[in-house]
Amino acid sequence: MDLSRRKFLGVAGTVGGVAALSSCGGFGTSKTAGKSAELTFTTWGTDAELTAFKRAIASFETANAGAKVTLKVAPYAEMFTNIDAQLQSGTAPDVFRVTYSNIGVYAGRKQLLDLSPYFDAAAGARFTDQMWAAVKYDGAPYGVPHHTDTSTILYNKRAFAAAGITSVPDTLESAWTWEEFDQIATRLRGHLPDDRYPFAYNWQGGGITRWLSWLFQADGRLLGKDLKSPAISSDAGRAAVDFTKSFFPRRLVPQNNSVKSPTYASDLFFSETAAMVFAGTFLLPDAVSLAPFEFGATFSPRNKRGGADLGGNPLVATAGTTKPGLAAKFLAFMTQEDTMLDFCVASSLLPTLKSLVGKDLPFKARPDLAKFFVQQASNVQPQDAAQVASPGMDAIKEVLRNQLEQAFIGGQSTDATLAGISDGISRATAR
Repeated sequence: MDLSRRKFLGVAGTVGGVAALSSCGGFGTSKTAGKSAELTFTTWGTDAELTAFKRAIASFETANAGAKVTLKVAPYAEMFTNIDAQLQSGTAPDVFRVTYSNIGVYAGRKQLLDLSPYFDAAAGARFTDQMWAAVKYDGAPYGVPHHTDTSTILYNKRAFAAAGITSVPDTLESAWTWEEFDQIATRLRGHLPDDRYPFAYNWQGGGITRWLSWLFQADGRLLGKDLKSPAISSDAGRAAVDFTKSFFPRRLVPQNNSVKSPTYASDLFFSETAAMVFAGTFLLPDAVSLAPFEFGATFSPRNKRGGADLGGNPLVATAGTTKPGLAAKFLAFMTQEDTMLDFCVASSLLPTLKSLVGKDLPFKARPDLAKFFVQQASNVQPQDAAQVASPGMDAIKEVLRNQLEQAFIGGQSTDATLAGISDGISRATAR
């Protein structure tokens, strides 16, 4: 999850209590918990997420007499720099939160606990196929998919009415095609003042992998099946770059909506600079409190197929933990149905358990819009998730930032952009 700046927390906190080592959530007990029944857990989070984490920890401790979990909170901007330093010095926490785009990096460096010995045969089957694929490396699970998130379109009803747009798709099957989305954006451009724009896209900062939704919608791939070789130089890759590059000269998005812009897409929406914004579920509480207008939701566009970005976060255990059994128990507990549902509802995020997917989620902020995000998430296919979670993705993200920035606002051709991305991927995965 790529949090808004308003939600970053720079304070550290602790929470403690009690826990037994009974099997749960498909985990076995083939290894001991270690001499100490204490765990450290490091994360970043919104106010709602941290409250839900503390509630889950207290429940874990109550259910398992004798264990204590110490929660440490870091600002998102510092999270992985700190974790990397701690892994190098041997002071890393037992458990920490990662993104789907960097779990493969840590697993590839052998810095995460292989959870295979702690799972029974049914453990992976509890999760959706795409989310289970996202936490695996070389066929083994190195984390648990704690929750997910994806982007749909939030739109300003007042701006739509002024442009004569009276209906929007309300089913995934009727989502706008690229051509229809382009027509809607063009219509808005013709009715908006010069200093306002049809939409803003949320590919800034850590959200650069959200651009891949366009590639997947064109039925393309970033990486080959080996998850190392570049595969973007294709008709689909050309279509995705051509289409998204066209947003800027046609003034469908603001110039400061580029991938390297310090301005978040959501800020452009809240200020009414953009009539639509691509946004994840986590943004709903902000939208309710900050948008000075009535807004609705609809689905992201489709082309040859539907496609969506893989957001959310897995939880992992450090390979060097001295309490691997207890760490595995904690990860299992955090992905039990009741624990996951409580966290997702409180935080406006999406579950990863098959038993919860598709159910109505009583979000505290705009529960009427939950269905759009739940249905949109079903467009993430296992092969899409595996590419986003590939071991080289951290380095590949920088390649995408540089090349797409040049394409969008630097005048770089599509051919040069595809070649630059392919070359960058080859160099990144050869390290």
